[in-house]
Amino acid sequence: MSKISIIIPTINEASNLPLLLSDLSSIQKEGEIIIVDSGSEDKTIDVANIYGAKVFISKERNRGLQLDIGAKNSKGDWLIFLHADTRLTHDWFKKINSFLKGHKNSIYYFEFKVNHKKIIYRVLEILVNFRSKFLKQPYGDQGLIIHRTTYFKNNGFRKIPLMEDVDFLRRLNKKKDLKQLNLPIFISSRKWERTNIFLQAIKNWQFRRRWLKGESLKSIYSDYYKND
Repeated sequence: MSKISIIIPTINEASNLPLLLSDLSSIQKEGEIIIVDSGSEDKTIDVANIYGAKVFISKERNRGLQLDIGAKNSKGDWLIFLHADTRLTHDWFKKINSFLKGHKNSIYYFEFKVNHKKIIYRVLEILVNFRSKFLKQPYGDQGLIIHRTTYFKNNGFRKIPLMEDVDFLRRLNKKKDLKQLNLPIFISSRKWERTNIFLQAIKNWQFRRRWLKGESLKSIYSDYYKND
């Protein structure tokens, strides 16, 4: 199988990173894990080093920049972009092997699951998976698996602090190349626990709408983290 590079942007993720890196430990002989940190003040970098990940430093807190730094320093044929607070099943790598031998133009993403037992999260899962599969609008927290030639041919992630996933996927010529894996990724519920799920979904939709209408990312970024 072609070598893979798993790219994870971080900022103060010492509590979450060990769990994800444990899930990823099965790929050590087949690829590399790249952490791109943007100034963590906790033990994030120490954790990354303990697990044998390659660590790069971003001079600013900018997820698009972090992801692009990771891609440009990667050696794998396939690039897997993950958020630090996600989890994968124990057999995830075995199951994606057949997909990664397939069409290089395909961009894969995982089935959205929330790592919480509340029924309301099951509703959210249905809505997100419908949006992803039928409207062809997956987001970065679902994990994106992209062949390096496809990544660089489409100029990769722009150096923007948010919406980098929406921006990249909008630039693809063929949305039919977006394919959902029959394999879950478990998303941390932390970003929804302090707010109403559906109100937050509406806010996120409004942020994306403002960006698509041409509003500056600086003002959206300020409002996003003010409401976070």
